[in-house]
Amino acid sequence: MEYADYQKSAAYVAQKIGFAPEAALVLGTGLGLLAEEIESPVAIPYADIPNFLTSTAPSHAGRLVAGTLAGKKVVCMSGRFHYYEGYTFEQLAIPVRLFKLLGVKNVVLTNAAGAVNTSYRPGDIMIIRDHINLAGASPMRGRNLEEFGSRFFDLGGVYTRRLRALALDCAKDFPLTVHEGVYQYFVGPHFETPAEIRAARTLGADAVGMSTVTEALTAAHCGLPVLALSVMVNMAAGILDQPITVEEIDEIGARIAPPLRQYVKEIVRRL
Repeated sequence: MEYADYQKSAAYVAQKIGFAPEAALVLGTGLGLLAEEIESPVAIPYADIPNFLTSTAPSHAGRLVAGTLAGKKVVCMSGRFHYYEGYTFEQLAIPVRLFKLLGVKNVVLTNAAGAVNTSYRPGDIMIIRDHINLAGASPMRGRNLEEFGSRFFDLGGVYTRRLRALALDCAKDFPLTVHEGVYQYFVGPHFETPAEIRAARTLGADAVGMSTVTEALTAAHCGLPVLALSVMVNMAAGILDQPITVEEIDEIGARIAPPLRQYVKEIVRRL
């Protein structure tokens, strides 16, 4: 993608929604229905956006929804993209770069994750403080687009301290167990092995998942503040003497969804 291609994508979306969004949300498992709470929504199928990607994950709606949420102008990805769908890391930079050109000021990422920290339980929320990426790839690989950011950039504060503090403060008003911790990225789509989970715990990971890191890296590259929330939908492989199933993940996601949506709305309200 050239910079002009990103400009074409942003011009199309900007013309459709008619305003500059203050915040962008990427909705993972358990938060899809939050898009339905956006007031005066404008929904744009991903397939209609020039130079954009198409979601193939079964539970992801595959559309961009813009409007007002908790008093803020937002743009929301109802359905995200993953490396395991066949996209390259470089392609996974596209959504956040679109947010940047739309004028977004803060990015809120959400995901479903497996708990590595044995003090966590399914249904808990983890505010990502830092991440581990041993996939051997970056969305910034290849020719750098200086219009977005420098070739080499710092990751010391990729998950913005101010937003993490805000999320912790908001959590006091909700019946949720909220932690701060480290997220380790795995490419998927298979779940991790028990040995990989033991290695992740040794390295300092509290949770594992298959998304979010490419989006956070892209946001850091183009100077966008990031808040990332992981929903613990299962204990990671080997912690319990039982297999990990999609049914279990869906059940936990459905159970936690109502208070989680209200929690995220309160965060957006206070951005």
